[in-house]
Amino acid sequence: MNTEGAEVWMCRIVERYSDMLLRLAYSRLQSTADAEDCVQEVYLKLLRLHPAFRDAAHEKAWLIRVTLNQASDFTRARRRQAAAIDALPAPAAAEVTPLLSAVRALPDKYAAVLHLHYYEGYSIREIAELLALPAATVGTRLSRGRAKLKAILEEDFDELE
Repeated sequence: MNTEGAEVWMCRIVERYSDMLLRLAYSRLQSTADAEDCVQEVYLKLLRLHPAFRDAAHEKAWLIRVTLNQASDFTRARRRQAAAIDALPAPAAAEVTPLLSAVRALPDKYAAVLHLHYYEGYSIREIAELLALPAATVGTRLSRGRAKLKAILEEDFDELE
């Protein structure tokens, strides 16, 4: 692919997927700046690897998978930094709602499927394809994630009473 063709290809991908990838990264990283850095890293990997996609669904699935993996890498790096400096600053109060705090408290495997299902509108089957998991596993993670989320929210509600 020539330089002009690669530029058009990349612009199309950025226009089509940036909002979704930023929301997904933000849901895991809790920071706009980290989410932007994460998505930038995803785009750099895309440029470096230049994978051949079968179709638009494969392209989207690849971007989602790489974004989730990159967000996990950022989270691990942040934990190492936090251990070194004792703590990171808390997010601004305006960014945090009780529901968002509860979702953030969930393990990644549950939070990711909840985000894709409720925030991005994917079906269980679509999430299974995106994450290369059996649909039954996605259904189980959704169910367990909802149960864990309910327990967290009920506990928070009980503390308020």
